[in-house]
Amino acid sequence: MQGKLTSESRITKTSSVFPNDLNNNNTLFGGKLMAYIDDVASLSAVRHARTFVVTASTDSVDFLLPIRQEDSVCLESVVTWTGRTSMEVFVKIVAENLFTGERRIAATAFTTFVALDKDGKPTPVPPVIPETEEEKYLFASAHERAEARKQKRIQSQKLAQNLTTKKRWE
Repeated sequence: MQGKLTSESRITKTSSVFPNDLNNNNTLFGGKLMAYIDDVASLSAVRHARTFVVTASTDSVDFLLPIRQEDSVCLESVVTWTGRTSMEVFVKIVAENLFTGERRIAATAFTTFVALDKDGKPTPVPPVIPETEEEKYLFASAHERAEARKQKRIQSQKLAQNLTTKKRWE
């Protein structure tokens, strides 16, 4: 399967921060930002695979700096690495003070998606070809993140085996 350039999967979304998006600290709700992240990341995965995708994991969301009402929030996502049927998507979140123009990286996230065929079965995806220095850096370190995801999934499966679905009052 022929590889695809990272630029083919790039998605950029910029939004205003409205009063109803704020938490009690007057900063953007983390859950709101996480919804934005899943939205742009899934679009990148579909652009890369050109098929249905499903979120397999949100590997990390690191909230680095607060996003305030006077900011816009810009999310940029790109497929950084692929397995056989899975894709790692990196999302960079930049907050911009609309009055001063100051831009800062407010958060970063890694997510994983699996490509699905029309029957809902995992289907192969093309490899990714990084272009920029940032993309090459992310690509070079992707194997370590993939291995960590694999180990974390094993731990999560072990944990789930020791949990109950019974209600406490039963």
